[in-house]
Amino acid sequence: MKSYICKKTKGVNYLMKKRLSVISALIMSIVIIAVSVVPASAVKNTIDFDTKTDILYLVNLDTDTVVYSKNSDKKCYPASTTKIMTYIITTEKVANLEDTKVEIKEDLLNELAGTGSSLSGLDQYVGKKLSVFQLLHCMMISSGNDAALVLADYVGNGDVSSFVKLMNDKAKELGCKNTNFVNPHGLHDDKQYTTAEDMLKIARYAMTTPYFTDITNTVEYYIEGDDENPLVNTNKMINPDEESYYYQYAKGIKTGTTDEAGHCLVSTALKDDVSYMCIAYNAPCYDADGNELETNYAILESKKLYEWAYDNVSMRTVLGNEDKVCSINVNYGEGADKVDLVPEFEYSTMLSKNVKDSDIKIETKCQDTIDAPVKEGTVLGTATISYNGEELTKINLVAADTVEKSQLKYIMTVVGNIVASPLFLIIVGIIVVLFIAYVVLVARASSKKKRRRADKAK
Repeated sequence: MKSYICKKTKGVNYLMKKRLSVISALIMSIVIIAVSVVPASAVKNTIDFDTKTDILYLVNLDTDTVVYSKNSDKKCYPASTTKIMTYIITTEKVANLEDTKVEIKEDLLNELAGTGSSLSGLDQYVGKKLSVFQLLHCMMISSGNDAALVLADYVGNGDVSSFVKLMNDKAKELGCKNTNFVNPHGLHDDKQYTTAEDMLKIARYAMTTPYFTDITNTVEYYIEGDDENPLVNTNKMINPDEESYYYQYAKGIKTGTTDEAGHCLVSTALKDDVSYMCIAYNAPCYDADGNELETNYAILESKKLYEWAYDNVSMRTVLGNEDKVCSINVNYGEGADKVDLVPEFEYSTMLSKNVKDSDIKIETKCQDTIDAPVKEGTVLGTATISYNGEELTKINLVAADTVEKSQLKYIMTVVGNIVASPLFLIIVGIIVVLFIAYVVLVARASSKKKRRRADKAK
């Protein structure tokens, strides 16, 4: 079986494996990131197909670049993608996932009666114990609300609300500004909401937690002791039997569906060492007449976005660190009267092949002149890079070379400035007037003296 297809795994054998799979290792190498950082550049790329999904958010994980965005900051209901946060809290609070056993309580399961919940069959294990590891599979593969509730009750020491508080605290810690959790499973509540941008932060962090990428990318899973009834992953994108939805490069993560939330999907894809995450929320479940749709557009359009990105988007260097952006005049420069400005660092981003270099605008802001000496690398301005009216980034502009100060130029300039100054001209004028007055006075005195001598000679 090809490596990108998750194998069918018996629970007892799976528990013996204490290492991450090849898929997990590849993805984990990509996700050594500051997960709370919002992608810095948002490119308004245009796609070549129409979408019915209300919210779509495609981000290149290697570069933190937003490749496509549709309503990514719009509040929405997360449905069962809520379980991504439930997974995070559970793995952070339970030290030994495989050996920690949890009793399945009937009264707890009864809380879900009549809710239309997706279940993982834990009613068969009432009074028995399953490991947290097994329950995480139940929650993430078959989207078991029963497993989510059991885990929240266990970690919260019998108080699910205290577990939910941990979920909200973690969301704030990850920098989520428009997320609030009310329950651990995702059943609809008007007060439970998120955004695609926030869920990206949560899902990226989840990818760094133990076994997450393995579990969410498992197609079928057998609970120990049950060799006939596998849990089947609700994410048809990773199931090769689902021909219209299957995408061979997809890796997990979690689906979700309620009438209010629509179809939802958080997924990743890895192809040719390039990794993406796509958040799809509020795809329609019903048509205009109220008839249930057969198509899951959240999955279908996530797949189409991945295909479009891998076919059309590539890394492009917008500004190299030696590119001359502009220049400014230098006063008193030794052998130079200007200095070129270059970017402080190279800037590259993911752009569609249809984007022309001329479509990218660079606006500079810097001083008109500067006095020497100027050291290479000195910040002298900024460059704002934008595309389609959207600011991508702002980069400092620095001096490309060192310009030393010429003392002769400096002195000559100072003298020239003094000579040309109004005050100097006034002073010179006064001196000239005084000198003329002095000459006149001396001439008169000399004339009088000559007359006196002439008078004495008579």
